[in-house]
Amino acid sequence: MKAPSLFKWRHFQSDIILLCVRWYLRYALSYRDLEEMMQERGLTIDHTTIYRWVQHYAPEFEKRCRPHLKACNDSWRVDETSIKVKKAWMYLYRAVDSEGNTIEFFLSSTRDAEAAKRFFCKALRSSVEASSQAGSVDENKTRSFAPVVPLVPRFVPRVINVDKNAAYPKAIAELKAAGVLPEQVELRQVKYRGNLIEQDHRFIKRLTKSGMGFFSFETARKALQGFEIMNMIRKGQLQGVAKGDVRSQVALATQLFAVIA
Repeated sequence: MKAPSLFKWRHFQSDIILLCVRWYLRYALSYRDLEEMMQERGLTIDHTTIYRWVQHYAPEFEKRCRPHLKACNDSWRVDETSIKVKKAWMYLYRAVDSEGNTIEFFLSSTRDAEAAKRFFCKALRSSVEASSQAGSVDENKTRSFAPVVPLVPRFVPRVINVDKNAAYPKAIAELKAAGVLPEQVELRQVKYRGNLIEQDHRFIKRLTKSGMGFFSFETARKALQGFEIMNMIRKGQLQGVAKGDVRSQVALATQLFAVIA
């Protein structure tokens, strides 16, 4: 999709749209907060309009950033955290490496071995494919857990650290039996090894809290795609963008969407 068609028929300039989307995904702001901030700058933008922008451009932002992600190491920390969607709790599966870099994420309505298998396969695909677009499909309805491409040995995790959730050993055992994971991949169920990912959950939870929850699985999935990729950018996981280098982060976003800042 080319930049002109991406912003075609919008009532506001592309740089204003991208600014609102980027700020919402990066900071703990509500749509009404952004509406007021734009009013201070002489722009009358309804909060529902900003919501529609986020829903449309957050998945596109993730898709365009994926090819620029740096490789993660082979020591995984896996955990799930709860996200409220339409007054019901959903589960956001997440994995980081031993340096705190985000490997993958997956939103599910269930917390069982089947959901864990789908998450592990999504993580394996993203570690192999330089430009994975697995997040663009409805993750909760994806039943097959076989990877699309064969695994490359150097991208297979050496060790997977999880908590005491009984679903993880079952999921790993079934993936090994199916030949998706090699037998030598070690599973460690040690609670304290999850401290790193527990700390990483806080950034995502802080962002979702300001929005007062989500009204559907689909809206939650799209917003979380943006939250997670912005978290990766913040941590310096994209090529040529160092951690804490805000100017480079802004330049990357404008370059990906071919927008003049």
